[in-house]
Amino acid sequence: MILALEYHRSPTKYLATRGITTLNVGSRLSSLVNSAVASNLSPLRLVNREEPIRPGPEWVRVRPLLSGICGSDLGLLTGRSSPYLTPLVSMPFVPGHEVVGETLDDLPDLPKGSRVVLDPVLGCEARDLEPCPWCTTGRTSRCDHVTAGRIQAGLQTGFCASTGGGWSRMLVAHRSQLHPVPEDLPLKRAVLVEPLACAIHSVRRIDVPAGSTVLVVGAGTVGLLTVLALREFTQAGPVYVVAKHKHQRERALQVGATEVFEPSRAARALRRVTRGSLQKPVFGQEFLLGGADIAFECTGGAGGLDTALRLVRAGGTVLLSGMPSGTVDLTPLWYRELKLIGSYATDAGGPDSSRRDDFTEAVALAAQAPLDGYVDAVYPLSRWRDAVGHAIAAGRLGTVKVAFDPTRD
Repeated sequence: MILALEYHRSPTKYLATRGITTLNVGSRLSSLVNSAVASNLSPLRLVNREEPIRPGPEWVRVRPLLSGICGSDLGLLTGRSSPYLTPLVSMPFVPGHEVVGETLDDLPDLPKGSRVVLDPVLGCEARDLEPCPWCTTGRTSRCDHVTAGRIQAGLQTGFCASTGGGWSRMLVAHRSQLHPVPEDLPLKRAVLVEPLACAIHSVRRIDVPAGSTVLVVGAGTVGLLTVLALREFTQAGPVYVVAKHKHQRERALQVGATEVFEPSRAARALRRVTRGSLQKPVFGQEFLLGGADIAFECTGGAGGLDTALRLVRAGGTVLLSGMPSGTVDLTPLWYRELKLIGSYATDAGGPDSSRRDDFTEAVALAAQAPLDGYVDAVYPLSRWRDAVGHAIAAGRLGTVKVAFDPTRD
């Protein structure tokens, strides 16, 4: 038996927590959400469960050493995730897809005791299926078979009942998911490899012409790592960031932001630097005629996407990096003829085989990027209520990433 946090679907609890998060309660919102997540409304349970079974010879058991709490996890726990995803998971599952751990079994090219990070996507190879067109080209994030094969439905580890997840003392993973990391890479950097790989993937999803004006909306983990990836993998010109909190603004500048704006003044500040024209509708937020060439929406909230759509020039591109939630006015998308592009997980290069895959790049970048202090709150599984509450209020509390250490009592 192993200690694990299990997620159990409950429509009643989902609607209750979703109702709380949509209330217009100002500064009381965080405390209400924390109370709901920590109470009987929570879909999480701390349990002793059977060890996951290796589905085949290319699978190994992995002991998580650190596992991050992602924005998509919080969306699930607070009732903000879309029902669209419900057929792509299996119950009950153990959350946790940002994982650094050590292998507990031998493989021909990966000995027992290897330190690894996890690519959580469960594509055709892991499912022992003939590769779909996307997996054939290394674009496993687009796999069409995430509900088929030798394991249960699950778009990723952390959403699949068969594999377990990082919020436990053991999971199973296919060899194709595992990326060795150097022993001298600190755990608190290694646990950032998965979100960093996702950020690298997002900036590679679109063409960023040299000198382009880029806006990054949000400066949590996703936003900060996106700025870092923009500076490392593109020749973007000025990169402007919209950030709520002082520590976020400071970190954004450290990873290469040109200037950082508070949300309340973002439209006017961007008008100044791009020489756009500020417009004020009868209802709703201000918008620009003119604006940034490209915007990356990194909050996962309706407000962030609304901001991105309003501050991009006509014909510009908005990349959706955070998992979307809420209702957004899409009028700018239509009227300004914008391109709205999604970015999910990572890939191994697609048709461009000349470049390294996203995870390989992320492992290398994590070793030398200014990421110290990003993981400054680590909890044992037994304190999951504190951990989730901290993650919900991370920005306000000065934290970038909250993680579990399942090895701690």
